Amino acid sequence: MKQMEKIVIKQYKKPKLNSPILVGGLPGIGNIGKIAAEYLVEKLKMVKLAEIFSQYLPPQVFVTEDSLTYLVRNSLYYKRIPGKSDMVALVGDFQGSTQEGQYEMSYNILELLSKFKLSRVYTLGGYSTGKIVEHPRVLGAITDKSMMESLKSAGVQFPKGEPGGGIVGSAGIMLGLAKELFNVEGACLMGETSGYFADPRGAMEVLKVLTNLLGIEVDLADIEERSKQIEQITGKMQEDIQNKMTGGKEDLGYFG
Repeated sequence: MKQMEKIVIKQYKKPKLNSPILVGGLPGIGNIGKIAAEYLVEKLKMVKLAEIFSQYLPPQVFVTEDSLTYLVRNSLYYKRIPGKSDMVALVGDFQGSTQEGQYEMSYNILELLSKFKLSRVYTLGGYSTGKIVEHPRVLGAITDKSMMESLKSAGVQFPKGEPGGGIVGSAGIMLGLAKELFNVEGACLMGETSGYFADPRGAMEVLKVLTNLLGIEVDLADIEERSKQIEQITGKMQEDIQNKMTGGKEDLGYFG
């Protein structure tokens, strides 16, 4: 019996794409990248290009409401954009679970897309602040200085020394491999987030910047509504914390 390869790519379509741009959004801090990329796939009605199955993903199936099993995977979708570079979105259930997996899965995806003359890579992620952020910034990291001004014009900020410690996971590895091995420039867009929960507000800010860079329009009404719901929840959390802190000070004054 044939042994399963560590990475299996099941390609569904072989479209002719115009200098496609890859938008990578896998699970991570605040699930910023995942939320943003999946929102694009849904709103732009993107077409499935391929699915990636791998031993580097957790040994798990999901079970639907109808009790059907679903093997975990990453997926690629594409969208033709008349007069502009086409877009390919990478979404998925998990990132590679090992260092080897991170490298090999990223390399295989870039190798596949290089056949379509991949022109640029944008990876999406979260930048954890460890606290609730009322007005999330979108921070950037680039593979070439020539990209900086266009990203700044789109609303990306480049504060000195941030992000400290670099970019880990697929958002960083994919950029590095694209630049060093495939000669494709790229940038990472990171939405600020507390990192405590899935954060559609941070994802919405990343989407605003990304759609500006891509020169496309996407209806953000649904994600804006989800953001408002999160604001209500975080507002209540902050109120509870403030009440506890105020209560604590009053108690100390009383016993003092």
